[in-house]
Amino acid sequence: MNSSLESLYSSCNTHTETAPLLHNSHVHTPHHGHAPHRRGPRSQRPTPPIPLSCPQERLCRSQPVHINAFMRLQEEQQQCRPSSLPAVINPFPELCTPTGSPILSLIHTTDNHIIKVYSEDGAGKVVEVPADMRARDVCQLLVYKSHCLDDNSWSLVEHHPLLGLERCLEDHELVVQVQASMTSDSKFLFRKNYAKYEFFRNPLNFFPEQMVAWCQVSNGSIPQSQLLQNFLNSSSCPEVQGFLYLKESGRKSWKRLSMFLRRSGLYYSTKGSSKEPRHLQLLSDLEDSSVFTVTTGRKLHNAPTDYQFCIKPSKVRSECKELRMLCAEDEQSRTCWMTAFRLLKYGILLYQNYKSPQQRKSPVSHFSTPVRSVSENSLVAMDFSGRTGRVIENPMEAQNAAVEEGQTWRKRGHRMNALGSPSLLHPSSLSSVIHRTQLWFHGRIIREESHKMIMQQGQVDGLFLLRDSQSNPKAFVLTLCHHQKIRHFQILPCEEEGQMLFSLDDGSTKFTDLIHLVEFYQLNRGVLPCKLKHPCTAVAL
Repeated sequence: MNSSLESLYSSCNTHTETAPLLHNSHVHTPHHGHAPHRRGPRSQRPTPPIPLSCPQERLCRSQPVHINAFMRLQEEQQQCRPSSLPAVINPFPELCTPTGSPILSLIHTTDNHIIKVYSEDGAGKVVEVPADMRARDVCQLLVYKSHCLDDNSWSLVEHHPLLGLERCLEDHELVVQVQASMTSDSKFLFRKNYAKYEFFRNPLNFFPEQMVAWCQVSNGSIPQSQLLQNFLNSSSCPEVQGFLYLKESGRKSWKRLSMFLRRSGLYYSTKGSSKEPRHLQLLSDLEDSSVFTVTTGRKLHNAPTDYQFCIKPSKVRSECKELRMLCAEDEQSRTCWMTAFRLLKYGILLYQNYKSPQQRKSPVSHFSTPVRSVSENSLVAMDFSGRTGRVIENPMEAQNAAVEEGQTWRKRGHRMNALGSPSLLHPSSLSSVIHRTQLWFHGRIIREESHKMIMQQGQVDGLFLLRDSQSNPKAFVLTLCHHQKIRHFQILPCEEEGQMLFSLDDGSTKFTDLIHLVEFYQLNRGVLPCKLKHPCTAVAL
């Protein structure tokens, strides 16, 4: 009881000056003689000590007992505690907060928020997140719940279907804050984005030399290492310049203007390509705005090209008048403008987000999974014909071993055919359907849908997917991205010795199934412009 009262005094300590005390109380002065009772002002009347249950302990005169507050606290504890559960006495009352109670509450109250995240197939998953949870943590949670491979390329996408806009959240952004600025029709999407930090690995592919300028005089081209340092260093003054189409407010017409992106904002020149301050007009600042990709196509806004993007102020929810609709002349220019916008706005935070997964040696939370990756340099040819295995170092010997192994599997398939194996285990039947279990195979999707998926997951070199051919029902198509351009390669079936094989180069290299074909071109470029590196996947939540 003493600990309960001590906690109560601490909680009511701020109200002792104005709280009413016991009524009709008298003061006994400890003099030798009997002094007459005097009635003074209520606020100046001394307070008598009140005995407790234990005679050895007494309260201090400066901490009066507030009976009303004590009774009200007891009633609140009785209402909050379930009747079927007993009270649990706190064994450490001194650790209670000033407003806490020594009775442990059995009802756990948290300040969490409910968000719903959708996958590419339209399925949604409800996630409960705290207010300080970052976008990276939400992605790791969804990876854990969906049993996906955490390769640090998953992203949370802010999607506005009515406006036709979307953007990938930065890893350090707080999801609850972003949700507060979204409308009821907006939603979060969970998808891959391989190009999120690709500019750190290949900056020259993202920033053409003719589009990047510096305030200081430099002779010749800037080296690759210094290019990003100038963007990340707040003391430097990089500038992206070029021509963009700007949609005029309230009209469907576009105007081609010379624009300049600096740390202070995006400007356009009112007189040709002049950089003089009197000719520059501020179009948008970077601090309170975000850059979005336009997903509705060029017909809705009557855009001059397909390479649209938008600068949306953070305070704007659904007003189209405040949106700055822009259009670049090609994909490389649009990527340069959007990447420079992110770098100039967030600066060193982007580099910290990029380095954070690489420096992490252990899971950061209970729901994160270890990072697993298979490097092509770790795949070596092995010979297990003897009692112990050995690494085949001679390239010619490794190639002969691969050919011999392929012929062995082919002979095994013929032998199974001769034995009359069941249809479910028939090699030809298995080779025609085994690829449908792979994440990179997307079935009967049209050409435009494959383009859309590649663009959504980042147009980086080696991003690929396989799909059924629309022109040939027995053939397949490999869709591959190289130098921000999407190309298609037809995979034709061919029959050899009664077995169905697949080839990408008119029969020069044949494979028993599409899985072997993909694995081969992941290690060898062959007739392709680059190796297959990143599978375009769609996870189901």
